[in-house]
Amino acid sequence: MSETKMWGGRFAAKTAASVEDYTSSQQYDRALYAEDISGSIAHAHMMAKQGVLTAEEAETLVNGLNSVREEIESGVFVWKKELEDVHMNIEARLTEIVGPLGGKLHTGRSRNDQVALDFRLHVTRRMREWQHLLAHLVESIVARADENRSVILPGCTHMQPAQPVSLAHHLLAYAQMFRRDSERAADCEKRANVSPLGAAALAGTTYAFEPSAVAEELGMNGVFANSMDAVSDRDFVVEAVFTGSMVMAHLSRLCEEIILWSNPAFGFIKLPDAFATGSSIMPQKKNPDVAELMRGKTGRVYGALNTLMTLIKGLPLAYNRDMQEDKEPFFDADRTVRASVSIMADMMAELGFDAERMRAACARGYLNATELADYLASKGLPFRQAHHVTGNAVGYAEKQGKGLEDLTLEELREFSELIEADVFEALAYETAVARRETSGGTGPNSVSRQISDLREWLGQYA
Repeated sequence: MSETKMWGGRFAAKTAASVEDYTSSQQYDRALYAEDISGSIAHAHMMAKQGVLTAEEAETLVNGLNSVREEIESGVFVWKKELEDVHMNIEARLTEIVGPLGGKLHTGRSRNDQVALDFRLHVTRRMREWQHLLAHLVESIVARADENRSVILPGCTHMQPAQPVSLAHHLLAYAQMFRRDSERAADCEKRANVSPLGAAALAGTTYAFEPSAVAEELGMNGVFANSMDAVSDRDFVVEAVFTGSMVMAHLSRLCEEIILWSNPAFGFIKLPDAFATGSSIMPQKKNPDVAELMRGKTGRVYGALNTLMTLIKGLPLAYNRDMQEDKEPFFDADRTVRASVSIMADMMAELGFDAERMRAACARGYLNATELADYLASKGLPFRQAHHVTGNAVGYAEKQGKGLEDLTLEELREFSELIEADVFEALAYETAVARRETSGGTGPNSVSRQISDLREWLGQYA
């Protein structure tokens, strides 16, 4: 047993083949090879600094680890199921290259703090990638908003026409969502990028190690405060997948609008051919399959979050083998989030907007009713009375099959003698948009400020 298992000294019988299959993680945790090797190199450097290894021994180990890295990246490395995981596979091959010295690499270290370090480095790297991908999506949205400042469409509440807004303002709402997502990823990165190496199995190590030296070499923010927490904490991956879930929720909302707006009943957008598919039986169809699939993949990331929350909820301190199940949910969520954000940025750049259809839709929903109520209030009528008067006017216009702006001055004055000829300027949709210049509003100056603010924020990713 001890010939094949590095931990097999006290075992007399071999592991059952079914158990080896069941417990092996190397088929997926090999994705952590780069972080595992970087962590081991930093560990070797720290041990040499502390006198646990000689400088020559550390150099030999580092050269051997770099050779292992080259083998993995060139595809010649042989992964062995019986070696269980990425750590044992790398250490075993290192020992074949450098001889018994390879056995010194694990001095003062456990797979518990080793895997925690690897995974933290991996999640940190991915959070940085997410930030840049999300920034690119924000940039794509801001560019389309800038092009469509003067386009007006119905803004909705309860999925019913409410008030006119600029298309730029509508798009910038999504830019704000994805900006928050990027900031969440940055915040998550800070907590993930803390080194647990030196916690060993759970109680710390007896060697005079300097964990901060490892953290500094790896560019990490600091070191663990409690060794038991260090090896059992998976908050950072739960937080990362929660962030991914929020990203997908926001993407799903945008996808829903793309799907609705591409329907001819709306006709607000034209899907680019590269981001649509056809029907096997209906030649005329142009389906928003990319947006639909992205909306569906949201559930996949939610599932990963639920898996992780369920995984950690009943675990006693410190490390438990259950934690082996923390990686695949993250890997899957990461692939989904990165692909989805990247594709949405590209699709957003190619979407065609139909300004005429959007403008025409404003006339069908009495979106200027609030303007009439505000107009009456500005003439001295209490707003609640103005609201009631406007409601009566809308009811009348609806029966006539007209918009409020299509009624004559005489017809409007039937509802209030306060109404004068200047009412028609107030009822114009462009006026309704232009008047809303409060901070964050849909007015053109407010939209300009939003665009400038977002571009200033994007400057950090230039």
